[in-house]
Amino acid sequence: MPSPFSRPVGPVLDECNPSSVLVVSPNPELRRDVTSRLQSGRWTFEEAGSGAAALQKLEQSPASLVLLDPGLPDLRVEEFRGVLQSEYPDVEIVTINPYSGQPVVTAHSPESLCFEIVRHLKTASPSDERPLPISHLSGDTSRTVLPGMVGTSAAMQRVYDIVRLVAERDTTILISGESGTGKDLVARAIHQLSRRHHKPFVVINCAAIPEALLEAELFGYVKGAFTGAVQSRIGRIHAAQGGTLFLDEIGELPIGLQSKLLRFLELGEIQRLGSSDTLSVNVRVVAATNAELRKLVQQHAFREDLYYRLSVFPIGLPPLRDRMSDLPPLAESFLATLCPHTVDLAPEAETVLMQHSWPGNVRELRNVMERASILACSGTTIRPEHILI
Repeated sequence: MPSPFSRPVGPVLDECNPSSVLVVSPNPELRRDVTSRLQSGRWTFEEAGSGAAALQKLEQSPASLVLLDPGLPDLRVEEFRGVLQSEYPDVEIVTINPYSGQPVVTAHSPESLCFEIVRHLKTASPSDERPLPISHLSGDTSRTVLPGMVGTSAAMQRVYDIVRLVAERDTTILISGESGTGKDLVARAIHQLSRRHHKPFVVINCAAIPEALLEAELFGYVKGAFTGAVQSRIGRIHAAQGGTLFLDEIGELPIGLQSKLLRFLELGEIQRLGSSDTLSVNVRVVAATNAELRKLVQQHAFREDLYYRLSVFPIGLPPLRDRMSDLPPLAESFLATLCPHTVDLAPEAETVLMQHSWPGNVRELRNVMERASILACSGTTIRPEHILI
């Protein structure tokens, strides 16, 4: 069916009111900044702090345009986009910079609502792109967090500072930390703060794909390369052209593929299965592991040269037990995402949470808060009896 944005702007705006633009960001300061810059237009707005909340808003009152901060706290941005394109094919999506609110994509038809909004945002934007504060965390508006992350503890501030220093370079990064500490969020923040933010962010979990398929997933293949290869396909590395490749659980990469990955990292070239041709690719690599790669090197389970090639710039993430001051805002952010209505965390329940050691880190905390939100049913307060650890 034809897009509603192919018609003149005036009628589109009239038909889409009273809810035409949905601003999606976990940062309330950013949402307020974006909407305030557009107040002079004829648009009306809804706001959502997470992907789940945005989908609920769209179900209740369909929007014509989504202004999307890619640092969603609950959904991967690719998943969120996929749901929107499937369930709401007529909704246009414009990505906004998670720090400045500036639109990232500007190639829209002059007749579209997108074009008008983007033009308005650009002309009304601040002259610089200094990060917007997140004032709902710990009451300290002078400190900022990375896109999609929560917490202003000293331990995390060190991580934020390091990430901001290295994000705009093309340096290969190795993120280490216990399971559930948010390594994937840091990788996404690095991409969003880099010069490559408008290009693909491609994820491959080295532990989730069988060894027999992993090489084809990474490097691609040509038709007839193996049984079932009925057509040629590019690999994940090639798909990340110009952007960022995130290799999660890199310690699980089979030893046989490590030499091929090393060749790619050193030469910037890949060779698809079944082909003798090499393809040059321009990809920034971020890897993550919860394993001690040095020990794997000593055990001859991980190549030493690959280890040094990946750890050009290592970033270690602290476990939750080492940044307990971040626990209350983290718990509250999860409740805001999980509950359709406002739910408070009782001081007694917070005390219970603070007494736990959290071996599963932030992921475990999210699971606990999800259970608590279910047990609280339609209540407005999470009490100690709702906290099941």
